Amino acid sequence: MKQIDRPPTARAAVEYQRPAPQVKSPWYAVTVAIMIVGYAGYYLCRSDLSVARPLIIDQYKSIGITKAFIGDFTALATLFYAGGKFLFGSTADVVGGKGMFMLGMAGAIAFSILFGVGGPPLFLLAWCGNRFIQSSGWVGMVKVTSRWFGHSTYGTVMGLISLSFLFGDFASRQFLGFLIDRGWGWQQIFYISAGVLACIFIPSLFLMKEKPSDRNLPEPESNPDSVFAVHDADAQKKSLKELILPLFTSPSFWVVCLLSFGFTFMRETFNDWTPTFLHEVAKMSEGDAAKASSYFPLFGGISVIGVGYLSDRLKRGSRAAFIAIGLALSTAGLLFLAYGNFGGDSTLYVAVVAALAFVLIGPYSFLAGAISMDFGGKQASATAAGWIDGIGYLGGILSGKLIGDVAEKSGWQPAFVILAIASFISCLVAVGYLVQERRRLVTA
Repeated sequence: MKQIDRPPTARAAVEYQRPAPQVKSPWYAVTVAIMIVGYAGYYLCRSDLSVARPLIIDQYKSIGITKAFIGDFTALATLFYAGGKFLFGSTADVVGGKGMFMLGMAGAIAFSILFGVGGPPLFLLAWCGNRFIQSSGWVGMVKVTSRWFGHSTYGTVMGLISLSFLFGDFASRQFLGFLIDRGWGWQQIFYISAGVLACIFIPSLFLMKEKPSDRNLPEPESNPDSVFAVHDADAQKKSLKELILPLFTSPSFWVVCLLSFGFTFMRETFNDWTPTFLHEVAKMSEGDAAKASSYFPLFGGISVIGVGYLSDRLKRGSRAAFIAIGLALSTAGLLFLAYGNFGGDSTLYVAVVAALAFVLIGPYSFLAGAISMDFGGKQASATAAGWIDGIGYLGGILSGKLIGDVAEKSGWQPAFVILAIASFISCLVAVGYLVQERRRLVTA
Protein backbone atom coordinates (compact mmCIF):
# COMPACT_ATOMS: atom_id res chain seq x y z
CA MET A 1 0.00 0.00 0.00
CA LYS A 2 1.30 3.49 -0.83
CA GLN A 3 2.10 5.38 2.36
CA ILE A 4 0.57 8.82 2.46
CA ASP A 5 3.60 10.20 4.33
CA ARG A 6 6.09 9.11 1.68
CA PRO A 7 7.78 12.26 0.45
CA PRO A 8 7.31 13.04 -3.22
CA THR A 9 10.94 12.34 -4.04
CA ALA A 10 10.74 8.80 -2.68
CA ARG A 11 8.81 7.27 -5.55
CA ALA A 12 9.50 3.58 -6.03
CA ALA A 13 10.96 2.76 -9.43
CA VAL A 14 8.35 0.10 -10.04
CA GLU A 15 5.59 2.67 -9.59
CA TYR A 16 7.06 5.17 -12.02
CA GLN A 17 5.63 5.37 -15.49
CA ARG A 18 6.80 7.98 -17.92
CA PRO A 19 3.82 10.20 -18.79
CA ALA A 20 2.55 10.59 -22.29
CA PRO A 21 4.38 13.26 -24.30
CA GLN A 22 3.09 16.78 -23.83
CA VAL A 23 0.78 17.92 -26.62
CA LYS A 24 2.59 20.52 -28.69
CA SER A 25 0.88 23.90 -28.61
CA PRO A 26 2.20 27.45 -28.37
CA TRP A 27 -0.21 28.11 -25.51
CA TYR A 28 2.00 26.23 -23.06
CA ALA A 29 4.89 28.57 -23.82
CA VAL A 30 2.57 31.59 -23.81
CA THR A 31 1.24 30.63 -20.37
CA VAL A 32 4.76 30.35 -18.96
CA ALA A 33 5.76 33.65 -20.60
CA ILE A 34 2.75 35.46 -19.09
CA MET A 35 3.66 34.25 -15.62
CA ILE A 36 7.34 35.12 -16.00
CA VAL A 37 6.69 38.63 -17.31
CA GLY A 38 3.79 39.24 -14.93
CA TYR A 39 5.59 38.19 -11.78
CA ALA A 40 8.72 40.03 -12.91
CA GLY A 41 6.48 43.11 -12.97
CA TYR A 42 5.53 42.42 -9.36
CA TYR A 43 9.18 43.02 -8.50
CA LEU A 44 9.16 46.54 -9.87
CA CYS A 45 6.66 47.21 -7.10
CA ARG A 46 8.75 45.30 -4.54
CA SER A 47 12.35 46.25 -5.35
CA ASP A 48 11.40 49.93 -5.49
CA LEU A 49 11.64 50.33 -1.72
CA SER A 50 14.98 48.51 -1.57
CA VAL A 51 16.66 50.69 -4.20
CA ALA A 52 14.99 53.91 -3.02
CA ARG A 53 15.81 53.29 0.65
CA PRO A 54 19.03 55.37 0.73
CA LEU A 55 17.15 58.29 -0.87
CA ILE A 56 14.30 58.03 1.62
CA ILE A 57 16.70 57.85 4.59
CA ASP A 58 18.69 60.85 3.34
CA GLN A 59 15.54 62.93 2.88
CA TYR A 60 13.76 62.05 6.11
CA LYS A 61 16.52 61.18 8.60
CA SER A 62 15.81 64.45 10.44
CA ILE A 63 12.38 63.10 11.42
CA GLY A 64 13.65 59.68 12.48
CA ILE A 65 13.55 57.67 9.25
CA THR A 66 16.60 55.42 9.83
CA LYS A 67 17.69 51.92 8.78
CA ALA A 68 16.23 50.57 12.02
CA PHE A 69 12.90 52.36 11.44
CA ILE A 70 12.57 51.06 7.89
CA GLY A 71 13.63 47.64 9.13
CA ASP A 72 10.75 47.72 11.62
CA PHE A 73 8.03 48.49 9.12
CA THR A 74 9.41 46.14 6.46
CA ALA A 75 9.44 43.40 9.11
CA LEU A 76 5.78 44.09 9.87
CA ALA A 77 5.00 44.13 6.16
CA THR A 78 6.71 40.76 5.79
CA LEU A 79 4.41 39.42 8.50
CA PHE A 80 1.45 40.55 6.40
CA TYR A 81 3.06 38.88 3.39
CA ALA A 82 3.45 35.61 5.28
CA GLY A 83 -0.16 35.77 6.48
CA GLY A 84 -1.32 36.34 2.94
CA LYS A 85 0.52 33.23 1.78
CA PHE A 86 -1.48 31.07 4.21
CA LEU A 87 -4.77 32.69 3.19
CA PHE A 88 -4.35 32.97 -0.56
CA GLY A 89 -2.73 29.54 -1.00
CA SER A 90 -5.84 27.61 -0.04
CA THR A 91 -8.02 30.23 -1.75
CA ALA A 92 -6.19 29.58 -5.03
CA ASP A 93 -6.82 25.84 -4.70
CA VAL A 94 -10.53 26.53 -4.27
CA VAL A 95 -11.26 29.39 -6.69
CA GLY A 96 -8.36 29.05 -9.13
CA GLY A 97 -4.89 30.47 -9.63
CA LYS A 98 -5.53 33.08 -12.32
CA GLY A 99 -7.75 35.20 -10.10
CA MET A 100 -5.14 35.27 -7.36
CA PHE A 101 -2.41 36.19 -9.83
CA MET A 102 -4.41 39.12 -11.22
CA LEU A 103 -5.46 40.27 -7.75
CA GLY A 104 -1.85 40.57 -6.63
CA MET A 105 -0.89 42.54 -9.70
CA ALA A 106 -3.75 45.03 -9.38
CA GLY A 107 -3.11 45.52 -5.66
CA ALA A 108 0.61 46.11 -6.16
CA ILE A 109 -0.18 48.91 -8.62
CA ALA A 110 -2.60 50.61 -6.25
CA PHE A 111 -0.45 50.41 -3.13
CA SER A 112 2.72 51.55 -4.93
CA ILE A 113 0.92 54.70 -5.98
CA LEU A 114 -0.33 55.18 -2.41
CA PHE A 115 3.23 54.85 -1.05
CA GLY A 116 4.45 57.65 -3.31
CA VAL A 117 1.47 59.94 -2.76
CA GLY A 118 1.22 59.46 1.00
CA GLY A 119 4.84 59.95 1.99
CA PRO A 120 6.02 59.07 5.54
CA PRO A 121 2.53 59.24 7.13
CA LEU A 122 1.36 56.35 4.92
CA PHE A 123 4.60 54.38 4.55
CA LEU A 124 3.47 51.66 6.95
CA LEU A 125 -0.06 51.27 5.57
CA ALA A 126 1.01 51.33 1.94
CA TRP A 127 3.89 48.88 2.29
CA CYS A 128 1.97 46.42 4.46
CA GLY A 129 -0.92 46.51 2.01
CA ASN A 130 1.44 46.06 -0.93
CA ARG A 131 3.14 43.04 0.60
CA PHE A 132 -0.13 41.44 1.72
CA ILE A 133 -1.83 41.64 -1.66
CA GLN A 134 1.28 40.57 -3.57
CA SER A 135 1.33 37.31 -1.59
CA SER A 136 -1.49 36.06 -3.80
CA GLY A 137 0.68 36.10 -6.92
CA TRP A 138 3.10 33.22 -6.40
CA VAL A 139 0.54 30.73 -5.09
CA GLY A 140 -1.69 31.62 -8.03
CA MET A 141 1.12 30.78 -10.45
CA VAL A 142 1.88 27.49 -8.69
CA LYS A 143 -1.77 26.49 -9.01
CA VAL A 144 -1.89 27.34 -12.72
CA THR A 145 1.40 25.52 -13.36
CA SER A 146 0.20 22.35 -11.63
CA ARG A 147 -2.76 22.27 -14.01
CA TRP A 148 -0.82 22.97 -17.20
CA PHE A 149 2.27 20.76 -16.75
CA GLY A 150 3.06 17.16 -15.81
CA HIS A 151 4.96 16.17 -12.68
CA SER A 152 8.03 14.92 -14.58
CA THR A 153 8.77 18.51 -15.65
CA TYR A 154 8.06 20.33 -12.37
CA GLY A 155 11.72 21.20 -11.74
CA THR A 156 12.34 22.57 -15.23
CA VAL A 157 9.08 24.51 -15.54
CA MET A 158 9.27 26.00 -12.06
CA GLY A 159 12.91 26.86 -12.73
CA LEU A 160 11.81 28.89 -15.73
CA ILE A 161 8.98 30.53 -13.81
CA SER A 162 11.32 31.32 -10.92
CA LEU A 163 13.24 33.52 -13.34
CA SER A 164 10.35 35.92 -12.87
CA PHE A 165 11.39 36.87 -9.35
CA LEU A 166 15.13 36.65 -10.10
CA PHE A 167 15.64 38.22 -13.52
CA GLY A 168 12.64 40.42 -12.78
CA ASP A 169 14.39 41.64 -9.65
CA PHE A 170 17.62 42.06 -11.63
CA ALA A 171 15.93 44.07 -14.38
CA SER A 172 13.96 46.14 -11.87
CA ARG A 173 17.06 47.14 -9.94
CA GLN A 174 18.97 47.97 -13.12
CA PHE A 175 16.08 50.04 -14.47
CA LEU A 176 15.33 51.86 -11.22
CA GLY A 177 19.04 52.41 -10.53
CA PHE A 178 19.32 53.97 -14.01
CA LEU A 179 16.51 56.37 -13.12
CA ILE A 180 18.12 57.27 -9.79
CA ASP A 181 21.42 58.00 -11.56
CA ARG A 182 19.56 60.50 -13.71
CA GLY A 183 18.11 62.35 -10.79
CA TRP A 184 14.67 60.82 -10.41
CA GLY A 185 13.35 61.04 -6.85
CA TRP A 186 12.04 58.19 -4.73
CA GLN A 187 8.39 59.15 -5.36
CA GLN A 188 8.86 59.01 -9.14
CA ILE A 189 10.45 55.57 -8.69
CA PHE A 190 7.20 54.28 -7.13
CA TYR A 191 4.97 55.89 -9.75
CA ILE A 192 6.96 54.50 -12.67
CA SER A 193 7.00 51.02 -11.11
CA ALA A 194 3.21 51.07 -10.83
CA GLY A 195 2.80 52.36 -14.38
CA VAL A 196 4.95 49.64 -15.96
CA LEU A 197 3.12 46.91 -14.03
CA ALA A 198 -0.21 48.33 -15.23
CA CYS A 199 0.98 47.91 -18.81
CA ILE A 200 1.68 44.23 -18.07
CA PHE A 201 -1.62 43.66 -16.25
CA ILE A 202 -3.94 44.43 -19.16
CA PRO A 203 -2.74 41.86 -21.74
CA SER A 204 -2.17 39.24 -19.00
CA LEU A 205 -5.81 39.52 -17.95
CA PHE A 206 -7.02 38.47 -21.39
CA LEU A 207 -4.33 35.98 -22.43
CA MET A 208 -3.92 33.88 -19.28
CA LYS A 209 -6.14 30.83 -18.79
CA GLU A 210 -6.63 28.74 -15.67
CA LYS A 211 -6.08 25.33 -17.25
CA PRO A 212 -5.36 23.71 -20.65
CA SER A 213 -8.97 22.66 -21.15
CA ASP A 214 -9.86 26.36 -21.38
CA ARG A 215 -7.82 26.26 -24.61
CA ASN A 216 -9.29 22.90 -25.68
CA LEU A 217 -6.06 21.17 -24.72
CA PRO A 218 -5.68 18.02 -22.57
CA GLU A 219 -4.53 18.32 -18.98
CA PRO A 220 -1.50 16.33 -17.78
CA GLU A 221 -1.74 13.39 -15.41
CA SER A 222 -1.84 14.03 -11.67
CA ASN A 223 1.32 13.37 -9.69
CA PRO A 224 1.07 9.79 -8.33
CA ASP A 225 3.39 10.74 -5.46
CA SER A 226 1.51 13.72 -4.08
CA VAL A 227 0.20 13.22 -0.56
CA PHE A 228 -3.28 13.14 -2.08
CA ALA A 229 -2.50 10.53 -4.75
CA VAL A 230 -5.63 11.48 -6.68
CA HIS A 231 -5.52 10.62 -10.38
CA ASP A 232 -8.69 12.33 -11.53
CA ALA A 233 -7.49 15.44 -13.38
CA ASP A 234 -10.56 17.42 -12.37
CA ALA A 235 -10.72 16.28 -8.76
CA GLN A 236 -10.80 19.19 -6.31
CA LYS A 237 -10.83 19.13 -2.54
CA LYS A 238 -13.98 20.76 -1.24
CA SER A 239 -12.95 21.93 2.22
CA LEU A 240 -9.99 23.54 3.94
CA LYS A 241 -9.60 20.46 6.12
CA GLU A 242 -9.34 18.21 3.08
CA LEU A 243 -6.71 20.51 1.60
CA ILE A 244 -4.41 20.82 4.59
CA LEU A 245 -4.78 17.60 6.63
CA PRO A 246 -2.70 15.36 4.31
CA LEU A 247 0.04 17.99 4.28
CA PHE A 248 0.02 18.59 8.03
CA THR A 249 0.34 14.87 8.79
CA SER A 250 3.50 14.56 6.68
CA PRO A 251 6.70 15.06 8.73
CA SER A 252 8.67 15.67 5.53
CA PHE A 253 6.40 18.63 4.76
CA TRP A 254 7.32 20.30 8.07
CA VAL A 255 11.03 19.73 7.48
CA VAL A 256 10.70 21.56 4.16
CA CYS A 257 8.86 24.38 5.97
CA LEU A 258 11.76 24.67 8.42
CA LEU A 259 14.25 24.85 5.55
CA SER A 260 12.12 27.56 3.97
CA PHE A 261 12.38 29.57 7.19
CA GLY A 262 16.19 29.60 7.05
CA PHE A 263 16.48 30.18 3.31
CA THR A 264 14.01 33.06 3.31
CA PHE A 265 15.74 34.75 6.25
CA MET A 266 18.92 34.88 4.16
CA ARG A 267 17.31 35.72 0.84
CA GLU A 268 15.20 38.58 2.20
CA THR A 269 18.24 40.08 3.88
CA PHE A 270 20.01 40.36 0.54
CA ASN A 271 16.85 41.55 -1.22
CA ASP A 272 16.24 44.33 1.29
CA TRP A 273 19.70 45.40 2.40
CA THR A 274 22.19 44.83 -0.44
CA PRO A 275 21.92 48.38 -1.91
CA THR A 276 22.33 49.95 1.54
CA PHE A 277 25.25 47.64 2.42
CA LEU A 278 27.08 48.37 -0.84
CA HIS A 279 26.47 52.10 -0.43
CA GLU A 280 27.78 52.20 3.16
CA VAL A 281 30.57 49.59 3.12
CA ALA A 282 31.71 49.41 -0.50
CA LYS A 283 31.32 53.21 -0.81
CA MET A 284 29.26 52.99 -4.00
CA SER A 285 26.83 55.73 -5.05
CA GLU A 286 23.13 55.10 -4.47
CA GLY A 287 22.54 54.44 -8.17
CA ASP A 288 25.57 52.18 -8.58
CA ALA A 289 24.65 50.26 -5.43
CA ALA A 290 21.11 49.75 -6.72
CA LYS A 291 22.39 48.41 -10.03
CA ALA A 292 25.09 46.26 -8.42
CA SER A 293 22.51 44.69 -6.10
CA SER A 294 20.83 43.28 -9.22
CA TYR A 295 23.61 40.71 -9.59
CA PHE A 296 22.15 38.78 -6.66
CA PRO A 297 18.94 37.87 -8.53
CA LEU A 298 20.82 37.55 -11.84
CA PHE A 299 23.18 34.84 -10.61
CA GLY A 300 20.36 33.32 -8.61
CA GLY A 301 18.42 32.96 -11.85
CA ILE A 302 21.30 31.14 -13.53
CA SER A 303 21.38 28.75 -10.58
CA VAL A 304 17.63 28.14 -10.70
CA ILE A 305 17.71 27.12 -14.36
CA GLY A 306 20.61 24.72 -13.78
CA VAL A 307 19.37 22.92 -10.69
CA GLY A 308 15.78 22.79 -11.94
CA TYR A 309 16.82 21.09 -15.17
CA LEU A 310 19.21 18.69 -13.42
CA SER A 311 16.73 17.72 -10.70
CA ASP A 312 14.27 16.46 -13.34
CA ARG A 313 16.97 14.31 -14.92
CA LEU A 314 19.05 13.01 -12.02
CA LYS A 315 17.97 10.24 -9.68
CA ARG A 316 15.14 10.92 -7.27
CA GLY A 317 16.30 12.64 -4.11
CA SER A 318 18.61 15.03 -5.97
CA ARG A 319 16.63 18.09 -4.85
CA ALA A 320 17.50 17.34 -1.22
CA ALA A 321 21.18 16.98 -2.19
CA PHE A 322 21.22 20.33 -3.99
CA ILE A 323 19.70 21.99 -0.90
CA ALA A 324 22.32 20.56 1.48
CA ILE A 325 25.26 21.43 -0.78
CA GLY A 326 24.00 24.95 -1.40
CA LEU A 327 23.66 25.68 2.31
CA ALA A 328 27.14 24.35 3.09
CA LEU A 329 28.69 26.62 0.45
CA SER A 330 26.62 29.61 1.56
CA THR A 331 27.86 29.24 5.15
CA ALA A 332 31.44 29.55 3.94
CA GLY A 333 30.59 32.50 1.70
CA LEU A 334 28.84 34.41 4.47
CA LEU A 335 31.80 33.96 6.81
CA PHE A 336 34.09 35.27 4.09
CA LEU A 337 31.82 38.29 3.61
CA ALA A 338 32.02 38.94 7.37
CA TYR A 339 35.76 38.43 7.89
CA GLY A 340 37.40 38.61 4.46
CA ASN A 341 39.93 41.30 3.59
CA PHE A 342 38.39 43.20 0.68
CA GLY A 343 40.83 46.11 0.69
CA GLY A 344 38.05 48.54 -0.21
CA ASP A 345 37.47 46.75 -3.54
CA SER A 346 33.78 47.24 -4.34
CA THR A 347 33.99 44.73 -7.21
CA LEU A 348 34.98 41.97 -4.79
CA TYR A 349 32.03 42.76 -2.54
CA VAL A 350 29.68 42.45 -5.51
CA ALA A 351 31.35 39.21 -6.66
CA VAL A 352 30.88 37.55 -3.26
CA VAL A 353 27.22 38.60 -3.14
CA ALA A 354 26.70 37.15 -6.64
CA ALA A 355 28.41 33.88 -5.64
CA LEU A 356 26.16 33.57 -2.61
CA ALA A 357 23.14 33.99 -4.85
CA PHE A 358 24.40 31.21 -7.11
CA VAL A 359 24.63 28.65 -4.29
CA LEU A 360 21.51 29.77 -2.39
CA ILE A 361 18.74 30.69 -4.78
CA GLY A 362 18.62 27.60 -6.99
CA PRO A 363 18.03 25.23 -4.04
CA TYR A 364 15.70 27.80 -2.42
CA SER A 365 13.50 27.83 -5.52
CA PHE A 366 12.61 24.15 -5.02
CA LEU A 367 10.79 24.73 -1.76
CA ALA A 368 7.74 26.76 -2.77
CA GLY A 369 7.96 25.54 -6.38
CA ALA A 370 8.67 21.99 -7.54
CA ILE A 371 8.61 20.46 -4.04
CA SER A 372 5.27 22.15 -3.26
CA MET A 373 3.78 20.65 -6.40
CA ASP A 374 5.38 17.30 -5.55
CA PHE A 375 3.52 17.38 -2.24
CA GLY A 376 0.21 18.88 -3.33
CA GLY A 377 -0.26 17.80 -6.96
CA LYS A 378 -3.17 19.42 -8.74
CA GLN A 379 -5.38 19.38 -5.68
CA ALA A 380 -3.33 21.35 -3.15
CA SER A 381 -0.18 22.68 -4.82
CA ALA A 382 -1.04 26.27 -3.93
CA THR A 383 -1.85 25.34 -0.33
CA ALA A 384 1.51 23.57 0.00
CA ALA A 385 3.33 26.52 -1.58
CA GLY A 386 1.44 28.96 0.64
CA TRP A 387 2.40 27.22 3.87
CA ILE A 388 6.01 26.53 2.86
CA ASP A 389 6.47 30.09 1.65
CA GLY A 390 4.46 31.60 4.51
CA ILE A 391 6.54 29.92 7.19
CA GLY A 392 9.62 30.92 5.22
CA TYR A 393 8.61 34.56 5.34
CA LEU A 394 8.29 34.39 9.09
CA GLY A 395 12.07 33.99 8.81
CA GLY A 396 12.04 36.94 6.43
CA ILE A 397 10.67 39.09 9.24
CA LEU A 398 13.98 38.65 11.03
CA SER A 399 15.83 40.03 8.04
CA GLY A 400 13.90 43.26 8.33
CA LYS A 401 13.94 43.66 12.09
CA LEU A 402 17.05 41.84 13.35
CA ILE A 403 19.48 42.66 10.53
CA GLY A 404 18.37 46.29 10.41
CA ASP A 405 18.90 46.73 14.15
CA VAL A 406 22.26 44.93 14.19
CA ALA A 407 23.59 46.84 11.17
CA GLU A 408 22.48 50.15 12.70
CA LYS A 409 24.00 49.54 16.14
CA SER A 410 26.97 47.24 15.54
CA GLY A 411 27.79 47.34 11.83
CA TRP A 412 27.57 44.86 9.01
CA GLN A 413 30.14 42.28 10.16
CA PRO A 414 28.03 40.89 13.03
CA ALA A 415 25.00 40.95 10.74
CA PHE A 416 26.73 38.57 8.33
CA VAL A 417 27.90 36.37 11.21
CA ILE A 418 24.24 35.96 12.19
CA LEU A 419 23.41 34.97 8.61
CA ALA A 420 26.27 32.44 8.59
CA ILE A 421 24.94 30.84 11.78
CA ALA A 422 21.46 30.62 10.25
CA SER A 423 22.92 29.02 7.13
CA PHE A 424 24.88 26.46 9.16
CA ILE A 425 21.83 25.43 11.21
CA SER A 426 19.77 25.13 8.03
CA CYS A 427 22.52 23.01 6.51
CA LEU A 428 22.30 20.57 9.42
CA VAL A 429 18.55 20.30 8.88
CA ALA A 430 19.12 19.77 5.15
CA VAL A 431 21.63 16.98 5.78
CA GLY A 432 19.07 15.25 7.99
CA TYR A 433 16.45 15.68 5.28
CA LEU A 434 18.83 14.23 2.68
CA VAL A 435 19.60 11.18 4.83
CA GLN A 436 15.89 10.64 5.39
CA GLU A 437 15.17 10.88 1.67
CA ARG A 438 17.94 8.42 0.78
CA ARG A 439 16.67 5.90 3.31
CA ARG A 440 13.16 6.15 1.96
CA LEU A 441 14.42 5.65 -1.57
CA VAL A 442 16.16 2.45 -0.51
CA THR A 443 13.09 1.07 1.27
CA ALA A 444 10.49 2.33 -1.24
